[in-house]
Amino acid sequence: MSESTSTFKRVVTRWQLVGLAINDVVGSGIYLLPAAAAALLGWASLWAVLVAGLAVGLLVLCYAQASSYFDQPGGSYLYAREAFGSFIGFECGWMTWLTRIASAAALSNGLALAFAHFWPFAGTMPGKVLIIVLSLAALTWINVIGVKAAAKTGVAFVLVKLLPLVAFIMIGLFYVDWAAVEVDGLPSLDGLGEAALLLLFAYAGFENTPAAAGEYKNPQRDVPFALIAMIVSITLIYTLVQLVALGTLPGLAESGSPLAEAAGSFAGNWAALLLTVGAAISIMGTNNNTMLFGPRYVYALSVDGFGPQALSRVHPRFRTPAVAIVTQGAIALALALSGTFVQLALLSIVARLTTYFTTTGALLILQRRYADKPDALKLPGGALIPVLALLLSLGLLASATWQNLLAAAAALVVGAVIYLFRR
Repeated sequence: MSESTSTFKRVVTRWQLVGLAINDVVGSGIYLLPAAAAALLGWASLWAVLVAGLAVGLLVLCYAQASSYFDQPGGSYLYAREAFGSFIGFECGWMTWLTRIASAAALSNGLALAFAHFWPFAGTMPGKVLIIVLSLAALTWINVIGVKAAAKTGVAFVLVKLLPLVAFIMIGLFYVDWAAVEVDGLPSLDGLGEAALLLLFAYAGFENTPAAAGEYKNPQRDVPFALIAMIVSITLIYTLVQLVALGTLPGLAESGSPLAEAAGSFAGNWAALLLTVGAAISIMGTNNNTMLFGPRYVYALSVDGFGPQALSRVHPRFRTPAVAIVTQGAIALALALSGTFVQLALLSIVARLTTYFTTTGALLILQRRYADKPDALKLPGGALIPVLALLLSLGLLASATWQNLLAAAAALVVGAVIYLFRR
């Protein structure tokens, strides 16, 4: 690795960015969401998925406007630093990076679980270790050799991962029992908080799209476009998937592999296999984005003096933050081998929420500071959308368990200690 501080290459196009944005959201969540949401909300889960997409859309619009002000890497860290100063900015960047590491580790475990459905060896400890090591090593290498290679890989994953979902929707709509999705009394509110966090996990990931802005051809225009195109597409797909699952699989709430079982019920074993393979590809694709965007946070932190200076080195040939990428891969591997999918997924939820309310709060300041900036995205209602998004973030945070809140508080304290040793 070189000490070079060469600038990144701006090579990622608008439509590659749209693919990356979709790729970062459509992961394991959509393959687990239908059953879990139905267990908590019953028939109302269909409308909950739609409402969740509209609610998350408020957060997406905040990120879209904030990203239109900058062409530098960093995403949430950059916005918080510019609005609130270096300490709050660092804590936001630190929590965002922890989210990325936990997500990479969780998805690697989830990939082994997906393979186990059609390859029994993957369900054994040696098989699990093999899949985790090989998948993380491959994605680390792809991202080291260049962001263009990573972007093309991400777009390829999107095309392949969406095919099973589109087929599930297009075929399944002909088999829906519409009586199963009719309004049937008032849904239970007991699991509302848990359902809200679950739905957030399924839609989460959009916040990473601005992180690598230094490598996009026209980030101030293309990032907002990609974010808005993503949330519209994902909300439509998720809602239709929930509709087909509810309408074709009796006992959806008890299903361990809801989409594969539903597909098998109306189209046969080939469809069940297609959805199982789709789940594995979907997880791998999302993890590719995690390995792409996560190191850009730690790179931005290192450039500002936090952590070892080596993390801010740009490879002289590939023009990527190679040390940061390899470092994240190594930490994610250690974490993946020591935890389970559920444990690691929960680890990321509250950390993610802290970045959401920090960014929405930062936008209220950035809107005034850059009010006259030409070509920046203008949100209708001025401060209304950021305020609603801020309230939404705080409400979701209040739904978290005390164990998750305690873990987040501990992470913030560790971050504060690291901040004291800024270079």
